Amino acid sequence: MLAHNTFGLDVSCHKFVEYSSLEELDEALAQLRRDSEESYLHIGEGSNLLFTENYRGTILHSALKGKEVIDEDDEKVLLKVGAGENWDELVAWCVEHGYYGLENLSYIPGEVGAAAVQNIGAYGAEFADHAVAVETMAVADGAVKVFEKDECDYAYRHSIFKTTQRGRFVVTHVILSLSKKFVPDLTYGAISRELEARGMKPSDVDAQALRDLIIDVRKSKLPEPCEIGSAGSFFMNPVVCKEFAADLLLKYPQMPHYVMDGGIKVPAGWLIEQCGWKGKSLGNAGVYSKQALVLVNLGGATGEDIVRLSQAVQQDVLKKFGIQISPEVNFI
Repeated sequence: MLAHNTFGLDVSCHKFVEYSSLEELDEALAQLRRDSEESYLHIGEGSNLLFTENYRGTILHSALKGKEVIDEDDEKVLLKVGAGENWDELVAWCVEHGYYGLENLSYIPGEVGAAAVQNIGAYGAEFADHAVAVETMAVADGAVKVFEKDECDYAYRHSIFKTTQRGRFVVTHVILSLSKKFVPDLTYGAISRELEARGMKPSDVDAQALRDLIIDVRKSKLPEPCEIGSAGSFFMNPVVCKEFAADLLLKYPQMPHYVMDGGIKVPAGWLIEQCGWKGKSLGNAGVYSKQALVLVNLGGATGEDIVRLSQAVQQDVLKKFGIQISPEVNFI
């Protein structure tokens, strides 16, 4: 399982099943139903997982590939993509073919199916912004079910596939709506600051330039999994009510914050850094020196080591700011 979790944890499973067709997935699910005592877990590239111990059941992994234009007009294109496609390779392919909208989501690790489950997001954009539908197969009986976007209950790092329908459906394909006209989203602070630092004007930015910029910014903050084990951003950015945020700003006027529909989002990385954790460690687990939102395997860490570190960080943030930060990573 070393190749299937980006924390680089030396864990194992009872059985690993990779499928490359709907028929193979149907048979794998049927086998699980026949062996009713066998637990199962579906994974992508393991970039959002923390294995706290060996997995005693079956691991399923999608090798469903393919990118197909299923409808288009002069302004937009509908694209059907297999859940086993690498997400960043999809973004690169879309830019190359003149299908725009995913540029701000460049260089996010993982696969397309996981993107639909997690509602991945970065730099002011989310998967849900371009989702039309999610095609699935039911674990209970192998039936194919299509969830329209509105049925997926997408919100910040949220979908029904993480909550009410968790473990009940396997994502097989996604349908995305992309534009044939490039309209860059440069409003996020990190992007506008990087443009200014490079002496670039918004009019200088095409889709490839924006993608390259996003990749550079992410690389400057996040470790390469092949060099340092991590799951990228470990915690979700908390959203607090406006009154609570106003009180915090009186005490910490330099606190970055962003207005959202549900309240005020505060960067978890900033909160953690103010607690002195940036670059610090507990045993073989540490907080990344370039981005406090990232927990890393410094070499030989176990899942329990990383759990202990995450709990210590949570406790300090709660004590200092009165804010409970929650893991974005799934503990297994």
